[in-house]
Amino acid sequence: MPAGDIETYFHGTEWHCRVEGGSTPFHTSDTKARAVAAGKDRAKADAVEHIVKNKDGQIGERSTYGHDPRNVPG
Repeated sequence: MPAGDIETYFHGTEWHCRVEGGSTPFHTSDTKARAVAAGKDRAKADAVEHIVKNKDGQIGERSTYGHDPRNVPG
């Protein structure tokens, strides 16, 4: 994950969002849906990738908002 991407993850009893490379979450929520929405908004604003992890820490979803490095038609 390049520096600056947004990560939504579960830790303790809550869902958090942070900028990759940072240690402090910019958003904390009791529901995954709210945390994902906050992470998506930030990723769109920063034009970076949003990585959503499942409770077990595995990547469940990835979305790129601008600066897609691949040259894929369609």
